[in-house]
Amino acid sequence: MNSLTDARLQRLVADPESDRLERKRSAGQMKEIRKNICAFANDLPGHGEAGVLLIGVEDDGRLADLEIDDRTLRRLVGLGKDGTILPMPTMAVEKRQLAGSEIVVILVEPSDVPPVRSAGVVWVRVGPTVRAATPHEERLLSERRRARDVNFDMRPARGTKLTDLDQDYLRNRYLPQAVAPEVLEQNERPLERQLRSLRLLPRDSDCPAWGALLAFSRDPREWLPSAYVQFLRFDGPHLTDPISHQKVISGRLEDVVLGSEQLIDLNIAVETRFVGQERESRHPDYPIEALRQLVRNALMHRTYETNTPVRVYWFPDRVEITSPGGLYGIVNRSNFGGDLIAHRNPLVAEIMYRLGFAQRFGVGIPTVYRELERNGNPEPVFDIDTDRVIAVVRAAS
Repeated sequence: MNSLTDARLQRLVADPESDRLERKRSAGQMKEIRKNICAFANDLPGHGEAGVLLIGVEDDGRLADLEIDDRTLRRLVGLGKDGTILPMPTMAVEKRQLAGSEIVVILVEPSDVPPVRSAGVVWVRVGPTVRAATPHEERLLSERRRARDVNFDMRPARGTKLTDLDQDYLRNRYLPQAVAPEVLEQNERPLERQLRSLRLLPRDSDCPAWGALLAFSRDPREWLPSAYVQFLRFDGPHLTDPISHQKVISGRLEDVVLGSEQLIDLNIAVETRFVGQERESRHPDYPIEALRQLVRNALMHRTYETNTPVRVYWFPDRVEITSPGGLYGIVNRSNFGGDLIAHRNPLVAEIMYRLGFAQRFGVGIPTVYRELERNGNPEPVFDIDTDRVIAVVRAAS
């Protein structure tokens, strides 16, 4: 962890407080200092850079002319080691001279194992404010930690074996999409080594990855019971209204994607509009591509560690598509649908890309907005909770 240069330190003293900068007049505010160390270690905004705590500086940037003795310095150093902040933060404490005044600079690195707690509370910074994390923010920090570990879809599925995968499908359908033709022609490696190179067989394991079972086993629901799409069409606008049609779409990942899209195509109504006496225009109540993108997005980013399927509920005035699992990693409500990408299932995302269900990552939601606007539909509404995301698309008028 590098020390701050004098020039950088002078700029920080003059800068306004932010989610990476906090000032305290004295070291007597130990409880508040702990909260800030905890919040910087959690790094809720996802900067990936150290937070800076300046002690001996007023809120307006004036120096407080403190005298920092060795006892005070030891107390501050001890904050990272006394067990009041867990997991133990990575931090550096340094006494500095600035314009004839003594200050203490504490640099706190983002934790590799969030959420971090002080006195049992997960503290986070939102702008210049420190507060207790909401349940959603705490879950986000937990998933960020897991994102640094091996994701679920890349872990070995204990108790399974290579023969549980449809090897003909792998050879004839997936490998030609995942490996260059000239490499395949020259490739004399056994299938096991080829699959390991594609991370379908995890390192040091003879068990396929969960993502491989989802995409290439003959019946993924034997191991992942929620690996299907539930489709319901209602006669009225409420969940309590009669169901006119229902279907479970299951099978390999490709079968689920294609089966869902076929069902979407069958349920879209097209209105014929006459212009004059000869010309006519065809106006669907929903653009096919928008609903396809939402279903693909749900299948790619959902959590498979649950008994809940992806749900497509079709009402007379709207379509609701529910993806189990909330937002993941650095993606939050404010940046959802933007340029940031965080894959809960990186292997599933790669497989869907190879099979042609994603041309470029990060464009699915923008495509939904574009297609709905072109078709005359209202903008989609996303109902985001800690354990699910619901996309609500209303019919064109």
